[in-house]
Amino acid sequence: MSSLISDVIPADAPDRALREAAAERAAGLAVPSPELEVWRYSRIAELDLSASSPAAVRTTVTGAEQVPVADPALIAELVAGMSVHDVFDELNAAYHRTVAISVPAGKVLADPIVVTHHVEGGTAEHGVALYPRLVVHGGADSEFTVIERFESSDDTYAVVVPRLLVHASQAARVSYLGVNLLGANTWQLGHQQSTGERDSTTLLGTVALGGDYARVRTDARVTGQGASTKQVALYYADGNQMHDFRTLQDHMAPKTNSDLLFKGAVQNTAKSVYTGLIRIRENARGSVAFQTNRNLTLSEGAWAESVPNLDIQTNDVKCSHASTVGPVDDEQRFYLESRGIPPEVAERLIVLGFFDDVLNLLPVSSAGTLRADLRARVAEKLQHREPDEVSR
Repeated sequence: MSSLISDVIPADAPDRALREAAAERAAGLAVPSPELEVWRYSRIAELDLSASSPAAVRTTVTGAEQVPVADPALIAELVAGMSVHDVFDELNAAYHRTVAISVPAGKVLADPIVVTHHVEGGTAEHGVALYPRLVVHGGADSEFTVIERFESSDDTYAVVVPRLLVHASQAARVSYLGVNLLGANTWQLGHQQSTGERDSTTLLGTVALGGDYARVRTDARVTGQGASTKQVALYYADGNQMHDFRTLQDHMAPKTNSDLLFKGAVQNTAKSVYTGLIRIRENARGSVAFQTNRNLTLSEGAWAESVPNLDIQTNDVKCSHASTVGPVDDEQRFYLESRGIPPEVAERLIVLGFFDDVLNLLPVSSAGTLRADLRARVAEKLQHREPDEVSR
């Protein structure tokens, strides 16, 4: 299921005509403007698409031997329903390299399937543009986890435009975790779409630590009565990094549930943006939705924006949203320092504690090493701060 394909659009691709049509449409579209609400506060105006050439991404997969090869007809049907919003969706449709995972009805996987995109190539003069696509389907009453990793070194100059499609059939329990460990000269422009049918449960997790500008747009839809979806994210930006999240919790059926918890930190001159929308449609009576975004600003030059929104089209629902942006709590720091803990250690303990509830919600085994590795990476970012940057 993993390969390196040298052709941009393979000559023998069964969907070559569809790819060429998408490439043609993309050629007629402009890069979105930050004047558009969905791109507000972003750094998209800095992107020069002509400075990068489409290339194949090298992807490896482990754990897929637990399931049969995905039915091409099913995958094609799911992909046909993907929403297209801009030039980046069209470019992915043209140049994608797809990994498809389909877990049969009733099957429960104890170990996660891990998909790793090794982002390589490009120079400061001319970068590469990579278009990975991951399609995940859970048959009725199945249960499993997929982890998708994005990795590159600091000397890689690339724009990564991933697309994720998750479909959970009736009573399926599907968990996904995306981990961004990209280098300092890589951009990420992601779009995730999930659909949950009756009584299904989907969990979409994100850890964003790398990249120069890293954006993830997530559209999570619950289309069957009793379906639930949860979104969780941990993000930490330092230096001149920027993390950008746009989320949709879309209730399209009665008695559906959604919950979102995003927590981030910014330091040095880094930035973060979160904008989210809970939409309860007219026929989604009895639905429950929560949305929470918390941000720590750890340096005077750091900046975070948080904009939660509600669109409620019916009665008999329960919804709430909350957001905060601010420095480390002075009372927490005083409590630790009054017991002899140095300021930099106190702040490290507070920040790591701030992220603990998100780390505990991520779909990784408590006996595994991934959660400990992510915690260590957060601690490493804290060490990059200068002593006089400890916020007051």
